[in-house]
Parts: sequence; structure tokens; C-alpha cells
Amino acid sequence: MKNVDDLIDDAAELAERGLSKGEIADELNVSRETASWLVNRSGATPADATDDAAATGPSGPQDIHVDWSAVGRDSTRLTHVGRAMADLLAKEGEAVDLTVGIEKAGTPLATTIARELDTDLAAYAPAKHQWDEGDIDDVGGGFSRNFATIRGRECFVVDDTVTSGTTLTETVEAVQAEGGQPKACVVIVDKQGLDEVNGVPVHSLINVVGVGRD
Repeated sequence: MKNVDDLIDDAAELAERGLSKGEIADELNVSRETASWLVNRSGATPADATDDAAATGPSGPQDIHVDWSAVGRDSTRLTHVGRAMADLLAKEGEAVDLTVGIEKAGTPLATTIARELDTDLAAYAPAKHQWDEGDIDDVGGGFSRNFATIRGRECFVVDDTVTSGTTLTETVEAVQAEGGQPKACVVIVDKQGLDEVNGVPVHSLINVVGVGRD
């Protein structure tokens, strides 16, 4: 079982490999703020490189780490989970002929779903993969040219985890900007309990609900 110290070590290793903080957030399934805090605590970057630690407090941000590597490292398990996600989407639109995977982790899931639902496959790299410090609006995401195009097609959007909902919203907006029509989104774990983004329904296999006391 991973604890915070393990996550700090993981963040340091990823930072030393040259990953941006946005990519580290994606790898660890945590928010960008949490990724910054973990990297800063690890000493992999100067402590004064960002004020995220001050914003989140000495004990760190309120977040939940999701480790689904037991699924991701085994193709059979991944296929079973993808089929379950496809089942959630099966009644969302008979005209859907495209599945969009959000890189990195959403793409292998989308591949299984596309095969199960007999659709083409597209891949979207979100802005957070380019983000390291500052305003994420200053960077942008994009669709891979190695996969299917979006324009004029109904589609499903697939990711592994919803942390804040920013990446899912960004992808839905990017699909719409390309002339596509997102009919539904699906994830393994939803930390926010989202029902929809931009009017597009969101389905999840697992919802994480925080329960606190006053």
C-alpha cells in the first residue's frame, strides 16, 4: 500500500526523468496542485519554484491517489474493465462511430472500448501534459494525427480518472471545436461525482465520495 512518502519518491523519480508536473499528475492520478506539492516536497525542484505548497498547507492538498496499475499492467484485466466501461456506454447513441481516448491512460481503455463497440479510435493529448508552472491556459492540447479524425462525428470520450474534471471538460470542448458531437464520457474512477460536463453525461465504474465531520 502506497503512503505519502511513497508518492513523494514516485514524483521525484518522474521529475528526474524529465516529466512535467502535469504529466506527473497524470501518472499518479492526482491533481496538478498535488503533483506540484509532491515534487516540491521531494526536493526535485527548488522549494521556491512555486507557491503551491503555501496554498495547500504544510500537510498537503486534499486529494485521493488512485492506483489501478493492477489492471493496467495486465491485458486481460484491462480488457475486462474496458468491456465494463463499454457496457455503460452501449445505450448512449447508436450512431456513435468514434471513441476518443485521453492520453496517456485513457487511450488503451479507449482501444478496448472501440473494439467492443465497433468504432474508430482517436487520441487526445491534454494541455496538462505541457504544463509545468503558471497558467495552464497558456498551453494547449491536441489530437494525434495517427488516429481517426473528429469532424462531423458522434463520439465517446474515455479517460481513467476524473480528479477535478478539467481534462475531461477540455477534451469535450476540443471535440466540439473540431465539429464532433460527444455523446457520453466514461472513466474508471470519478473523484468529483460528475453527472455531466458541458451537457455531456459522465459515467464511471467507481465514484469516490468524501465524507467529513465538522
